[in-house]
Amino acid sequence: MSNPNPVSGSPDKEPATEPELTATGRADRGATMTSPKQPAPEPRPSLDRLFLDNLWAANTVTVTILALVLAMLVGAVLIIVSDPDVLATYGYITARPTDALNASWTVVSEAYANLFKGAVFDPEASGFTAALSPISETLTYTAPLVFTGLSVALAFRGGLFNIGAQGQATMGVILAAVAGFALPLPPVVHLVVALIAGAVGGAVWGFVPGILKARTGAHEVINTIMLNYVAVYFLSWVIVQNGVQNPDRSDAISRPVDSSAAFPRLLGDDLRVHAGILLAVLATWAVAWLLTRSTLGFELRAVGANPDAARTAGISVTKTYVLVMVIAGMLAGLGGSQMVLGSTANALTPLVIAQIGFDGILVALLGRVKPWGVLLAALLFGALQAGGNRMQSYSGISLELVTVLQALIVIFIAAPALVKAIFQLRAARAARLQTSLAKGW
Repeated sequence: MSNPNPVSGSPDKEPATEPELTATGRADRGATMTSPKQPAPEPRPSLDRLFLDNLWAANTVTVTILALVLAMLVGAVLIIVSDPDVLATYGYITARPTDALNASWTVVSEAYANLFKGAVFDPEASGFTAALSPISETLTYTAPLVFTGLSVALAFRGGLFNIGAQGQATMGVILAAVAGFALPLPPVVHLVVALIAGAVGGAVWGFVPGILKARTGAHEVINTIMLNYVAVYFLSWVIVQNGVQNPDRSDAISRPVDSSAAFPRLLGDDLRVHAGILLAVLATWAVAWLLTRSTLGFELRAVGANPDAARTAGISVTKTYVLVMVIAGMLAGLGGSQMVLGSTANALTPLVIAQIGFDGILVALLGRVKPWGVLLAALLFGALQAGGNRMQSYSGISLELVTVLQALIVIFIAAPALVKAIFQLRAARAARLQTSLAKGW
């Protein structure tokens, strides 16, 4: 008889490749344990399966698209509520429900159709100029928003909340306009000098809160808000000064910028889109390279993530804060320069800068404070602005509704948990989304 408890072999020897068979033909249990059977590897899922699994997950793309859908739905309700004729059909909805449904569909579809025709393409347009006019207007509104959005996003990545993009853009437009009509220079050189002047104006206005934050610890939010007011009042003062105010006008308007300092039009004189949009794309690439490929970008992100740890690692937090605000101010100044060197206006007025600095905060948030995301967000906001003008003219919808749509989009984008709860997105990917949001901030 064989020993039921065989002595195990030496650990120096190779284990048996096959278990010895007993008289009954079954493998010995001890030998079986020495060579366990490996489980078969699971097959890799196909690309179609991966796409379907991730389609309804709470990733960034899905949440952004669903946030847009939610904003459009809420906007549709507001359009219906703001139309008295449509509301009148709901007074007898129990008797004839089709009247209310048809009236609601007509007013909403017409409003959104005009929004699309004014921002992207009008299929009923005749001629080259009319067909490209919507996208030209969208790109015209987009260009300055890219710069102010990048300004806010870059400061966010460095751990600073730059509310002062409006003031920095205001200083940029002042210096760019003055350089545009006060310096007699040849065409290309004149444009470059005016852009540099605008960038310097924004950089100086960003340096002030940066150095105060670095040296004294003064909160940048308070400083930048106060500097916004200073810049606005300085603009109102400088317009009416001798040498700046238009001598042929009695109201507050400056001399016009020379044509040699203006951006060239890309699609002819009849369309407003200009070369500033190309500069905006170049600036987006430069900021993306700065954040991901440069030493300064690494130090900036390290300080933004944890300034104490960055200081321990030998990074100068003081220098980083100052550089971040200077670069952010320079970007905002370039955005302000486009308001007077582009096709929006050719002279300084108290309202020449509009709200591009404050809109830049929304653009940065919607773009998740990432450069290429900021570019896409600015394109969306430019489309809403351009399409909103046509929606107001053709559908009688208030332009303020477009501002409400922008706010709704930002609210839903900034609250991914709300979008996840409404559409029942999977929580596993939602946790990853929260992580990415935290890294972006």
